[in-house]
Amino acid sequence: MSKKVKSLIEKELTTKFSPLEGIAVISPQGIGGTKTNMLRRRLLAKGVKMTVVKNTLARRAATTTKLKGFEKLLSGPSAVIYGKASMPTIARMLVEEKKNDEKLELRGVFFDGEAYEGEKGVQKVSKFPTREEAIATIVASVLGPGRKLVGAVKGPSGKIAGILKSIEEKAEKAPAAAPA
Repeated sequence: MSKKVKSLIEKELTTKFSPLEGIAVISPQGIGGTKTNMLRRRLLAKGVKMTVVKNTLARRAATTTKLKGFEKLLSGPSAVIYGKASMPTIARMLVEEKKNDEKLELRGVFFDGEAYEGEKGVQKVSKFPTREEAIATIVASVLGPGRKLVGAVKGPSGKIAGILKSIEEKAEKAPAAAPA
């Protein structure tokens, strides 16, 4: 490959990598062309892309992006998986794909400046909460004490209102019975 072609590929990878917060790496070795295309289609249906890369060009492209440091995951034939989905979501997809095809080699996941290597690393990331799940957990923990406070304030006042209403009903019945 000429330097000019390598330069173009490196620029293209840099533009693909620049908006990314994280990336997953697998080895496409041992997977047939048909299975690779099916994997790409399933991932693309979920908004995730897979690109087979030349390791040296991917290393150079990542140096100017947030992905600096993911080179640890590049050894041998590599395919990078990225998309708008959160990294735990992508890791869950890869774990599911690994169940479908045992030949799929999961190299790892890189995000937030940390590399989670190997299949165990991918499984660990798949158990992390997604951004939406984390926000829901925080909101629930913030609202929990508020609900208890409202219940504590509302409970006794409701009882008092119930008692006052029963006294009022008794008072309305009592004068009606007295004149008769």
